[in-house]
Amino acid sequence: MVWEGAVAVCGRSWRRIVSVAVGLSLFIPLPVLGADSHPSGSAIEQKGEKKGSGRNAVIQEQQGKRFPWDQPGPASPVLHPGDPRSAGMVEESLDAIDPFIREKIQQERMPGAVVLIARSGSIVKHDAYGYAARYKDDRKTPLEQPVPMKKDTIFDLASISKIFTTTAAMKLYEQGKFKLDDPVTQYIPAFAQNGKEEVTIRQLMTHTSGFESWIPLYEMGENREDRLGIVFHHPLENDPGTTYTYSDLNMITLGALVEQLSGKRLDKFVKENITDPLGMEDTMYNPPDSLRDRIAATEYHPWTGRGLVWGEVHDENAWSLDGVAGHAGVFSTARDLGIFAHMMLQKGEYGGSRILKESTVDLLEKNQNEAFPGDDHGLGWELNQSWYMDALTAPHTMGHTGYTGTSIAVSRDNAAIAITLTNRVHPTRESPSPNPVRRRVARHTADAIPIRMLKGEKPWFSGYGDGLDRSLLSGKWDRQSDEKRILTFETWHRMESRGDSSPPDYGIVEGSDDGESWTPLSSSYTGSSEGWIRERVTLPRGVKFLRFRYHTDSYANGRGWYVKNPVIQAENGEDLPVTWSGEGWQKRGR
Repeated sequence: MVWEGAVAVCGRSWRRIVSVAVGLSLFIPLPVLGADSHPSGSAIEQKGEKKGSGRNAVIQEQQGKRFPWDQPGPASPVLHPGDPRSAGMVEESLDAIDPFIREKIQQERMPGAVVLIARSGSIVKHDAYGYAARYKDDRKTPLEQPVPMKKDTIFDLASISKIFTTTAAMKLYEQGKFKLDDPVTQYIPAFAQNGKEEVTIRQLMTHTSGFESWIPLYEMGENREDRLGIVFHHPLENDPGTTYTYSDLNMITLGALVEQLSGKRLDKFVKENITDPLGMEDTMYNPPDSLRDRIAATEYHPWTGRGLVWGEVHDENAWSLDGVAGHAGVFSTARDLGIFAHMMLQKGEYGGSRILKESTVDLLEKNQNEAFPGDDHGLGWELNQSWYMDALTAPHTMGHTGYTGTSIAVSRDNAAIAITLTNRVHPTRESPSPNPVRRRVARHTADAIPIRMLKGEKPWFSGYGDGLDRSLLSGKWDRQSDEKRILTFETWHRMESRGDSSPPDYGIVEGSDDGESWTPLSSSYTGSSEGWIRERVTLPRGVKFLRFRYHTDSYANGRGWYVKNPVIQAENGEDLPVTWSGEGWQKRGR
């Protein structure tokens, strides 16, 4: 039923959002110190899941805990162990990661994992779970001596290697060796074959060159030089700049460009210019046999004749390129990867060592793919991808994933790093997707960062979950009068705004005369409020029930929806007594 007088108050075009002068106090923070056939498909990460915009909001001063959401406070110049409270985080939310990871290991989603979470330079969580090596073969024959996972276990990062390749290339960019929109053929003439004359270096970095995603390069050629030549001669699938296709061929080419311009093989250049200056002692290509016991095993590979791949690169194409390639090949630990991420948060500097100029970092994390909504991409780094960033997702959140089960999400707005390293391809890639694990770690990381609270009693919080349809319901109030009522409340929301299914996550205020059929009284709350706002909704005559309805799609959440002080007023301004309840909603002070 739709009543006369039903009003939508929450869309951009409406002007019934009222700023309220509320008695608030600010907390002033103190600084923190510092079988033989090849399996189907390629070993390339396919997100297969896509994720807009926030609503107009009246931003108000709020009281709250130290370093709340979007206000991370000062950062240490280096990464160091720290207490969650010192970083403005809630330990309870971080602790919730442990039973979740253990459950997934028990369900055989992966043999093991290492998780590292940091904020403003403080490592607030660094834990290992399960096994680094557990099986002999793809039949899951147990090892006589399984190797427990440790905090310093070294992982094959797979496609996370791409951000190292791009960083290496940008070092050369800073030296004036190339311009981003130079054609690749200017430096690699052989690349001009088969219509690739106009492909630019920027298009390699943003996966807009027109290359297809993958070819079985390891089945071609005789050596590394042959195989690089095959890539250079490979035709495009689309015209340059017309489509986004995540492609290993782009980064193989970019790695070759680094080698051409520097005169050094990619692994040597990365070591000399990135990992050594950063003190990343456990980061390398082609780790020596002496480190094998520290390395997480990956897949059983009878089709390449390697048996159990343990201590050398998992990706077949990278293996065929002698373990050194622009798309894969880097091995590292969670802590070393955290150092790299912290360098990015510190605008290219770490502990006094400058790796990149600030302006270069800005380029790396600026969305270069505005023409391809949902495929936000900096140079090398992915941006704003809720399929693994979950509640940390934002336009300024950067990250990457790797086929072996690795991921990193870096929130600039919150100076937060969430690293999840798993060996989910051990002993076979025929395992469930690691994306739910990635998302949950990111979700708990975001949940550990409190939002600023208004004074007074705690607000209602929607909670988290996939496929939710969860309502905060009003109880009885005086419904005898036919006069109009006014609903007022304060709200803060940050929701997944690019849905993986239609519609994306949203909140809405609805009314009913019978508690069965509901009519919207507001437009949808989507995106982010960018702070607390006060709302005023005129209730049509005949409304007897109200609800705040929170709907989420099939995966990925934002930081959630908060509703504070929902009050129903009579025309004379009198507050009507009403109680609120809802399964899944809770009163929460953070």
